[in-house]
Amino acid sequence: MNDSLRLKDQPVSERPRERLVARGPDALTHAELIAILLRTGLKGTNVVQVGQNLLQKFGSLNALALASVDEVCAIPGIGRDKAATLVAAFALARRMEQERREDSPVLDNPATVVSYMRESNRLRNVESFQVLLLNTRKRLIRVEEITEGTLDTLLVHPREVFRAAIVANAAGIVLVHNHPSGDPTPSEADVKVTRDLIRAGQLLKIEVVDHVIIGRATAERAKDYSSLRELGHFYS
Repeated sequence: MNDSLRLKDQPVSERPRERLVARGPDALTHAELIAILLRTGLKGTNVVQVGQNLLQKFGSLNALALASVDEVCAIPGIGRDKAATLVAAFALARRMEQERREDSPVLDNPATVVSYMRESNRLRNVESFQVLLLNTRKRLIRVEEITEGTLDTLLVHPREVFRAAIVANAAGIVLVHNHPSGDPTPSEADVKVTRDLIRAGQLLKIEVVDHVIIGRATAERAKDYSSLRELGHFYS
């Protein structure tokens, strides 16, 4: 798209609003999505450029989302009406996220964790390590896929585990991985990784709530999972 042209002088197929309708919002840049909300630019600067100027000024979408009407108005081409539209759009996004979190499952015991994660792990033929990020009420924020390993080997570094938790402002995490063999009994390596992560979490003030290993039930083994907390491995 030629940003030096006014949008109405550009081919219809290149205008943000028409591209959104034809291809969906994921086909647009941040600046183009902002441009749809702003609707018009100013003399010598089309509305996509105004959107780009906004992003450059604030540095990120997150910073822009936290800006006030007066702060947004400081950008040339944006009056109070346009600023209010942007602030309202970001406020709605935050409220949607809050609703999503309130509707998220409470994962405060291994049985509910396994019920939530069983299907996504059932058919994996390699070990996969996931971290469930929880808020202060142990409601799920999101699931982070950390690493996949070979059939019997999985390397997990605390840096990778806690980076996502810090970004999400999580109060706690549940560690989850599968045993493709079907036997959920923790190995010595599983226990060591758990204790290393518990110690790292204590330093970061992020609780490691449990480490759950998912396997398969058999006639001799009714449970298809094990909880390292229930097995007494949760001490530093």
